[in-house]
Amino acid sequence: MTCDVAALRAEIKANQQRLQQNYEHSNDAWALLRERSAFVDAALVKLWASFDFPSSLALAAVGGYGRGELFPSSDIDLLILLPKDASKTTQEKLERLVGHFWDIGLEIGHSVRTIPECLEAATNDITVQTALLEARLLTGNAKLFASFEKRLYDNLDPLAFFEAKRLEQRERYQRFNETPYSLEPNCKESPGGLRDLQVIFWMAQAAGYGSTWTALQEHGIITPEGARMTEACQEYLTHLRIRLHFMLGRREDRLLFDYQNNLAEKFGFANNEAKRASEQLMQVYYRHAKTVTVLNTLLTQNIGAALTPKTEQVPQPLDDNFQMIGNLLDIRDEKLFERMPSAILDSFLVMQECHELSGMTTRTLRALWRARDLITPEFRANPEHRAAFLKLLQSERGIVHEFRRMNQLDILGSYLPNFGKIVGQMQHDLFHVYTVDQHILQVMRNIRRFTMSEFAHEYPMCSRIASELDRPWLLYVAALFHDIAKGRGGDHSELGTVDAREFCVDHGLSEEDTELVVWLVRNHLVMSQVAQKEDLTDPEVIARFVTLVGDLRHLQALYLLTHADIRGTSPKVWNHWKGKLLADLYFQAQHHITQGKAPEAHGVIAERQAEAMRLLRFFALSDTVHERLWKQLDTVYFLRHSAEEIAWHTRSLHYRIFNNQPVVRARPYQEGQGLQVMVYTQDQPDLFARIVGFFARAGYSIVDAKIHTTAHGYALDSFVVLDVENRENEREMVPYIEHELEHRLLHQLPPEIPSSGRLSRQVKHFPIKPEVSIRGDEKGTHFILSLIAADRPGLLYTVANTLAEHGASLQTAKITTLGERAEDVFLISGGDLRDTQHRIRLETELMERLKI
Repeated sequence: MTCDVAALRAEIKANQQRLQQNYEHSNDAWALLRERSAFVDAALVKLWASFDFPSSLALAAVGGYGRGELFPSSDIDLLILLPKDASKTTQEKLERLVGHFWDIGLEIGHSVRTIPECLEAATNDITVQTALLEARLLTGNAKLFASFEKRLYDNLDPLAFFEAKRLEQRERYQRFNETPYSLEPNCKESPGGLRDLQVIFWMAQAAGYGSTWTALQEHGIITPEGARMTEACQEYLTHLRIRLHFMLGRREDRLLFDYQNNLAEKFGFANNEAKRASEQLMQVYYRHAKTVTVLNTLLTQNIGAALTPKTEQVPQPLDDNFQMIGNLLDIRDEKLFERMPSAILDSFLVMQECHELSGMTTRTLRALWRARDLITPEFRANPEHRAAFLKLLQSERGIVHEFRRMNQLDILGSYLPNFGKIVGQMQHDLFHVYTVDQHILQVMRNIRRFTMSEFAHEYPMCSRIASELDRPWLLYVAALFHDIAKGRGGDHSELGTVDAREFCVDHGLSEEDTELVVWLVRNHLVMSQVAQKEDLTDPEVIARFVTLVGDLRHLQALYLLTHADIRGTSPKVWNHWKGKLLADLYFQAQHHITQGKAPEAHGVIAERQAEAMRLLRFFALSDTVHERLWKQLDTVYFLRHSAEEIAWHTRSLHYRIFNNQPVVRARPYQEGQGLQVMVYTQDQPDLFARIVGFFARAGYSIVDAKIHTTAHGYALDSFVVLDVENRENEREMVPYIEHELEHRLLHQLPPEIPSSGRLSRQVKHFPIKPEVSIRGDEKGTHFILSLIAADRPGLLYTVANTLAEHGASLQTAKITTLGERAEDVFLISGGDLRDTQHRIRLETELMERLKI
C-alpha cells in the first residue's frame, strides 16, 4: 500500500481551515480539540498503514495529543512501541516514516522505544513519565500496548509521582518569577495557566481518582462549586490559546504586547476612556489566572492529603473557633463562617498572632474562599468587623502575608469593593510591571520592611524615619488607597481621596489621622515630581514644597510612601540617583521646617566653600589654590554643587584654569551607582550635543547634568551617567572616557549621532504621545523645558541637537527615566526664547522629532 504524501498534506491543510471556520462559527473549543485529534489520528493511521510495518509494532499518541486535546498549532507527540530492538529493515522504514511526518505538514515529536526503555525513561524523567501516562493507541498491536500500559502503572508510585510533580511545578513557578501577573504571561506555562490545571489531572490520574472534574468530585477532591469554577477557567484559557494559535498560524503561548490588542478585539473588547481593549482583556485573564492558582493550591493539598498516610496529629485548640493541626490553622467547624461571619477576619488575625502557624489547612482555605460572598454591605458596616480590619493593619507581624492571602482568596476585594475593581488591572504606562493590586501590596511590603530591624541595613534612612513616625500603620492605609482609583478615568489621586476619607471615617480614625491619610493619597506623586523635575538648589522650590507639606510628620510620611511607591513599580525604575534626589529634598525640607526658614544662600555658600577648603588641605594644596577658579564662578555654581564636588573640580583644574586645553575627569559616583564626569573646556557651539552623543555611543545614560559657564567663557559641566550595558568594572572605563572625550573636544569633532538601537516591544505597542512645554521661570531670566516621551536610544541627543539648532543654551538638566518612559526637565536660555512664536516653533519641532 502506498500513500500520496502531497494529497495527505493538502487534506490536512484543508481540514485545519475547515476546523478554524467551524470554530469561528460555533465557538466550541472542545469540539475543535477533539476534531483536530480525530483527523490527525486518521492521517497518521493512513500513513502508518502505507509502510506495511510488522504487526508486532504499535503507534500511540502521548502527552496532550494522547488525551485528545490537540490545539491548532500544538506539537503532535508520538510513541512508536517495539516488542524488541528493530531489525535493519524496520529501522529504515521508521526513518522514512519520520521523514513523511514532516512532509505532510505536521510538527511531530516522536520516540521509538521498547517497553523496558519506556520504563527506564519514565523512571529517570518525570516529564516523560507524565506524557506516557496519557498514551492512547492509534494503530498496531493492541496486546503490546496493553502490556505497556499495565507495566507502566505497575511501576507507578502515586505518592512519589505527586511529590515529583509538585517539585516540577515549583521549579516552573520560579522560571516565571512565581507570579501570574507578568506583563506578558504564558497562558500555558505561567502560574495560573493551563498547566496548573493539567497538573491536577496528572496527580489525580496517577492516584486513581480519574481525569475529569466529575471524577474528582465523586472522589471528594473538589466540590461542585469548585468544579464549576475550574471548568469555567479552563474553558476561558482554552479559548485564549486557540485564538492565539489561529491568529499567528503557529504555536505561541505567550501573550506578548504584539498580540494583546488583536486578541482583545477577538474577545469583543474595545478601547474606552478609562482602559485600552488590551487592558480589559488582560484584567479578565489575570482574574482567571488568580482563580486557577487558588484552585491548584486547594486541589493539590487535597490530593496530597488523600495520598499521605494518616498521622495521628492531635489538633491543638487555639480558641472556640480555631485549632492548629501541625503548623496549619484549621477551623473547628466546617460551617463556622456561615454561622459566624466575623470569624472570616478573625482567621487572618489568628495567623498574625500565633507565631507557630505557617499556613492554613485545605478545608480552612476552601471555607474562606466560599465565605467571600458573605461579606455584604451589612458585614462591612459592622463596627466589630471594622475594628478587626484595622487590627489587621496594626499588627506587629504578618501584615503583608495576610493581606496577600486575603487578596488571593478574594476576601480583600470583597471587604473593599473598590479594591476588588483593580484586581488584575494592568497598567500599560511603560514603568509599572505589576497589576494595580499587586503594586499596592508591593508598596505595603516595602513600607513594612522600613519598620523591621532586620532590613535596616537595606533602608537605613527609611528605617530611622519610620522609627520616629507615630502610628506608622497609617501608611498601610494610605498605600491601600493611593492607586485604588486607577482605571476610572480622571485624576486617580483626587478620586482616591474620596475612598480614603470614607474608609477613615467609617473605621473611626481621628480627624488628625484621617487628614494625614487623605493628604497622602492626594499628594503621593508630588515628592517624586519635585525631586526629579525641579531645581533643588532653588530656595523657592523648597519653600513651595514645605508650604504644601506643613510639618515634619507629613514630610516623614510622604517620604516613606514615595520611596515605597517608586520601588514598588518595577525593579528597573529605582536607582541610587533617585534615592539621592529624594533624600536631598527631604533634608532640605526638614531643615526648613525645624529652623523655621530655608538657610540663607550666602550662608550655604560660605559653609560649602569652607568645607571644600578643608577637603583640599588633605591633598597638601596651598590655601590659595582655589582663588583663580573661584573668581570665575558665581553664586549659582556654589549652590548647585556640594562641597566635595567643588573640591574635586578645584583640585582637577587648579593649574589648568587658563589653559586652552579641555579637561575631562571621571570617577565612580560618590553617592551610588554610575560615574561622575566633569568637563571643562572653552565654550563652543553644539557642546552639549557633542557630550551627549559621546556618552550614548559609549553606552551610558545621563541621569543628571549641571551646566555652568564661567566668567571667562569656559564651560564647567558635571554629569552623572549610568552604564546601560551593565559592565562589571566601571573603573576600567574612566581612562577611556577621559581620553576619548578630551580628544573629541580638543579637535571639535562634529557631534556623534548615537546608534538608533531597538525600540522595546512595549514602547511599540503602547506608545506615548510626546508632550513638550516651554514656560518662563518665576524670575523671568530662564525658561523651563519639560518633556515626556517614550525612552529610546538617542532621545537626549535629539533634544540637545534641536536646542543647539535654535541657539538655546542649556543650564541644567533633570533626566528621569521611569521604565520605558522619559520625563525630562531642562533649564534653558537664549535663542530668542522670549519670542512667543519662536518658542512655539521649538516646541512643535521637538514634538515632531520625539515621535516614534
